[in-house]
Amino acid sequence: MDLNLLPLLLAVAEERNFRAAADRLGVTRSAVSQGVRRLEDGLGIQLVMRTTRSVRLTEAGARLVDSLRGPMAAVQGALEAREEAPRGRLRLAVTSIAHDFLSGPLLARFAEAYPQVTLDVTVTDDEFDIVAHGYDAGVRLGEVIEQDMIAVPVSGPQREVAAASPAYLARRGAPAHPRDLLDHRCIGWRPAPDTAPWRWEFVEEGRPFDVMVNPQITTNDLTLMLRLALADGGITFAPWDCLGAHVRSGALVPLLEEYLPPFPGFSLYFPQRQNMAPKLRALIDHIRAARG
Repeated sequence: MDLNLLPLLLAVAEERNFRAAADRLGVTRSAVSQGVRRLEDGLGIQLVMRTTRSVRLTEAGARLVDSLRGPMAAVQGALEAREEAPRGRLRLAVTSIAHDFLSGPLLARFAEAYPQVTLDVTVTDDEFDIVAHGYDAGVRLGEVIEQDMIAVPVSGPQREVAAASPAYLARRGAPAHPRDLLDHRCIGWRPAPDTAPWRWEFVEEGRPFDVMVNPQITTNDLTLMLRLALADGGITFAPWDCLGAHVRSGALVPLLEEYLPPFPGFSLYFPQRQNMAPKLRALIDHIRAARG
């Protein structure tokens, strides 16, 4: 097998398009198509389904790509570690609730400081192995990061906030206890259409408990949740980083604060590697400098 063909397959898998894969690798479209065909001929199995409009992996192709991403990332990291200046594509998987990390300034300043690093940020709340999927690092809440990962804090402690507009509370009153939420119009969140709305979690006298609020409005978009709450649509529930500015301005009123203690914040996490790529080291140093 010609191992030089493997990056072609990975590029096709990630771009889902021969032309985009060719542009990314700096070769012709026919070189990519022919290279994948040679790889299929060498393995004796179809790896890619081709139509006039789309390209997708076969089941065998998906298995091969999943098994290659981790080792190929390690090889790329080892090669990049020999370079003096950070360069190359830095792939990040970031949870949608990491509001400050995604707010713009941190990543914009990083891009300005390191013009030869290309940032590829996927905002996702799916839980998966970032190494197997070819990511350099991820950002999640510290309490849910796997124990075998290295974590670098990107925020201070977090706290969930239940909040509503003054106008909504004037009409419906404020809940005195989390169980009172069952009598209110709630704006909830879920990560995907086929999952149940997120349970709202509280603590009372040191004991955690959750409330299934049965929200009248459910979405996977925190921005929509915020807009609905600001439009007097009901009570919503999100991290302080997402709602804090509107609480400080008085546009939203925090509720049930005594039942919502702080918890560990967000961290950049990545696997232990003997030779860390300069591009990832640069991001880590940038985050630490920004946090002071």
